Amino acid sequence: MKTHAQDPHTWMYPELEPYRTGMLKVSPIHELYFEECGNPKGKPVIFVHGGPGGGTGPQDRRYFHPDRYRIILLDQRGSGKSLPAASLEDNTTWHLVDDIEKLREHLKIEKWQVFGGSWGSTLALTYAIQHPDRVSELVLRGIFMIRKKEIDWYYQEGASAMYPDAWEAYRDHIPAAERNDFVKAYYARLTHSDPAVQMAAAKPWTAWEMSTSRLYTSPEFIQSAVTDDFAIKFARIECHYFTHKGFFQDDDWILKNVSKIRHIPAVIVQGRYDVVCPPMSAWDLHRAWPEAKFMLIPDAGHSSREPGIAKALVSATDSFGGPFGA
Repeated sequence: MKTHAQDPHTWMYPELEPYRTGMLKVSPIHELYFEECGNPKGKPVIFVHGGPGGGTGPQDRRYFHPDRYRIILLDQRGSGKSLPAASLEDNTTWHLVDDIEKLREHLKIEKWQVFGGSWGSTLALTYAIQHPDRVSELVLRGIFMIRKKEIDWYYQEGASAMYPDAWEAYRDHIPAAERNDFVKAYYARLTHSDPAVQMAAAKPWTAWEMSTSRLYTSPEFIQSAVTDDFAIKFARIECHYFTHKGFFQDDDWILKNVSKIRHIPAVIVQGRYDVVCPPMSAWDLHRAWPEAKFMLIPDAGHSSREPGIAKALVSATDSFGGPFGA
């Protein structure tokens, strides 16, 4: 039997490479990158990335025991290695839900665990509500339900009081006359016909989130994250979704439909000092879904890679993993 010792600093499993990668054509426009790693006969799990627009990376494979899980990563429309990059055309929550289901069918999986944080929690919850019979468990982190008060807190006023230094560059990119609605003002620039205007707006939008996503961060981390390629996808797609309120019929759509998934085993992991997706949303979900295990991490912010959050996430996947290869 192979052994896979966890890193005691992050609690995550060692790095591993995919045994399969592919592109899935989901529409005349969009082709999505996916990969599989771990045990081909293990318990299927899909990692649902954040953003929207964030894409997946090698670190996202490490929350799952590689002997117990068949680990599947998918880059959503316009994100990561999916094509066309940063495309907003036919890019809505409902398209993404359908894409996840198309991938499940393509891989001939009957039922899988769904793991998602931040925007990934929004999409994971929405997918589960639409396809509850296809979800074995849910592991959710940094709950975000794309409600107006959540968007306003982070992009208009709220988190700005916690990080006034990081807020300035985000604020100052927009003229004073347009600051009554930052999301609207950024959207106008991120969808401008001039790519240079788009990129100029993408950088401060992305830097704002990178500056606030960890309890302890550094200029080096922010600089490494805010690259041209990542920023344009991340900022354009995020702002597109937030401008359209996630394409939901009403503000509390997830909470109003949570009764459809209360029978599914679930763990909710939330950082106490998460300013990107503050604990109020996780608490609202916990109150509506008392059957789900709720873990409030006292010394963590938003990032899934903070030690306390990573430990809780790995603990959750370990608890659902079952025996090797089962």
